[in-house]
This record gives sequence, C-alpha cells and structure tokens, in this order.
Amino acid sequence: MSAPRSMPWPLVALFTAGYLAPYLLPTTVGRLDGGLPLTATQAGAIGSALLLSSATAGFLLASRVDRLGPRTLARTGLALAFLGYGGAALTGCVPAVVAGALAGGFGSGTVTAVAASGIAAQRDPHRVTTLGLLGVSALAGALYLTIPRLGPGHGLPLAALALTALAVWPVTGRLSARTAAVHTSLGRGRLPRPRAGLLLAAAMPCWSLAQNSLWGVSGRIGTAQAHLTEVTVGAVFAVALGAGLAGVVGAGALGPRLGRALPIGAGTALIAGCVALSASARDLPAFAAGEISWNLLYPVVLSYVIGLAASLDPRGRWAVLVGSSASLGTAAGPLAGSVLAGWAGFPATGLLLAAGLLLAAVPMTAVALRTGRRALPVVEVPVETSAVPVRRAYDTASPNSYAATSAR
Repeated sequence: MSAPRSMPWPLVALFTAGYLAPYLLPTTVGRLDGGLPLTATQAGAIGSALLLSSATAGFLLASRVDRLGPRTLARTGLALAFLGYGGAALTGCVPAVVAGALAGGFGSGTVTAVAASGIAAQRDPHRVTTLGLLGVSALAGALYLTIPRLGPGHGLPLAALALTALAVWPVTGRLSARTAAVHTSLGRGRLPRPRAGLLLAAAMPCWSLAQNSLWGVSGRIGTAQAHLTEVTVGAVFAVALGAGLAGVVGAGALGPRLGRALPIGAGTALIAGCVALSASARDLPAFAAGEISWNLLYPVVLSYVIGLAASLDPRGRWAVLVGSSASLGTAAGPLAGSVLAGWAGFPATGLLLAAGLLLAAVPMTAVALRTGRRALPVVEVPVETSAVPVRRAYDTASPNSYAATSAR
C-alpha cells in the first residue's frame, strides 16, 4: 500500500516566481515605453532582452541542476532576480534599467530551470504543474488589477518581480543541497528520444514567438486601437488570466483522456483564431473576447506540450530544454511584435502570427502522435532500471505520469 505523498510546495513557489516575468510582459513593456525616454520598439527590445536572458539561463543549466544543487541554484536565481529587477525599478537611467532587466531575467530563468527539473521528477508532475500555473496566473491577475491604480512609472511591475523573488526565498531551505548522487544509476549519457525532442524544441520558438509577439503589444492594441484606458486594459488582462486559471483546472481534470495530439493541434488552431481576433479589435467587446479566449486556451495547450517534453526524459532535461526553446520565442516576441505592428499595423500582424501558429502546430502534433504510439515501451524502462526515484517518492512508479511546465 502506498504511503501518502505531500505536495512539493517549494517547487510550486519557484514555478510562480520564475514564470511571473513573461506573464507581466505587456505592462512591463508598456511602462518602459511610457515612463522612460524610449520608443515602443526600444521598449520591446528591452523586454526581449530580459526574456532572452531568462532563456539563456535555462539552456545553460538544463543538465546541471542536479550537479550544482537545487537549493544553491534557486537561491542564486532569486538573488539575481531581486537585485536585478529591484535595481531597474529604482533607477531612471536607461543603461542601468537594461542591465537590471538582464540580470533579473537570468535569475528568473535559473529559478525556472530548478522548478522544471524538480517537477518533471515528481510522482505526479501534472498535478504540481497545475498548481504552479494557478499560482502564477492568480498573482499576475492580481497585479494587473493593482499596478494601474498605484500610479505611473516603469518601476512598479519590475518592483513586483523583485518582491516576489524575495518572498519566495524562505522556501529554498526545503530544497536539497545537492542531488547528483540521486541520478547516478540513470547515467550521464545522451538525451533519450533525440529526434522527437529536437523536433519539438525546434518548433517551440515559432509557436511561442507567434503568440508572444502579440502578447507584448496587447496593451497598445487596447489603448491605441480599441481606445481603452490602462485601467480597463488591466481589468481585461486580469479577467483573461482568470480564464487561464479555469483552463488550467480543466486541463488537470481532463488529463490524458484525449491524448496529447488533439489538444496540441486543435488547441493551437483555436489560439490562432483568437490571436487574429484580438489583433483586429477596435472596441472593448472584441478586445475582451480575443484576449479572454486566448488566455483560456494558452495554458491548456502549453501544459500538454511541456508534458510531452517531460515524457521524453524522466530526468526532466527535455522539459527544461523545450521550455527554454519556448523562452527564445517569448524573448523575441516584444521586439518582433513592435516591429510588425509598426510596419503592417495590428490587424495584419495578427493574421501573419496566426498563420505562423498553424505552421508550428504541424511538427508539434506529429511528435505527439509518434510519441503516443510508443508511450508504453518507453516509460517501462526507467521503472525497471532505476529504483532511486521510487525511493525518493516512497511510492510505486507510475507508467502514465504527465508533466507540464509553462512559459508565458
């Protein structure tokens, strides 16, 4: 009989802190544009640099979390996030803001790598990820309601990121100091399923870029094209993130019943329609419909995508690498969205991005179909060859674990 399992709340907290920066991207970029002597394209470039720094941390640390130790890496990442974002919030000097954003972004990526690696190794990673997505969506929604009412300036969203990192610091005491020995029996060889993993990792930047290009300029669409106030736009984003909470809960309840190919393929097609609708909005109903529907579907599809990556490697390396690949697209999003919007306008930008989403969905769905056909023989192997994860969980191994981590 299995012993009861406790929820790894430190990983949930780290997930929330690591992924908050992409969730706050529209207000961060909008505040940089309005509070500093920057053009919209320059503000978008800073947002892209922040997220690129975060992705770089993920790529560098994907295979090193165990060796360096989760506790040490998490504390290093949180310290960088607090000092970087906090310093950028307190200064109006553009070079200092850029430097702080880069340091904070690297810290966020470090924290995200620790969280993704730890969640992929859990007995029930999908359940842990669902709570992480709920946490970051709820926190971001609350901030979208609060920040517009606290006054102008670029520092408020950056300060929120810094204070979140500080608040999460105490939970790092419950992380292990070093876990390299735990995975000795798993070996240090090549990544399993390299073709499927590489194809998924190659498609994710395009998938993420298409969505985050529009996400980075959504605030401007609401204020400039739909003629809404910042408070109204913030309220729409808060409701949209609330819809995302419902989507996360629905994905957790649905689980593997539909497989992965259908949620990824059909879900991405629906997201493409939402992107086109949001980009063409010229009033509150259209803008709200596009943003809310989009944010309802986004975490659902993303949970299945990253769950697919996690199923390729029980150590979580593909989960971290695919998540970091998605962050590359996220990083390029603010700049690409600003450039496209300035060149073609918002409606045409939405159509171009929707087409890109449909193209990216093809290889992602193909990987899901191929992996689904080979699922059982793949996941039975680690159960027989390594008893260490079983001892860590004090439970029996599951042949049907699904994981999901997010990057907005």
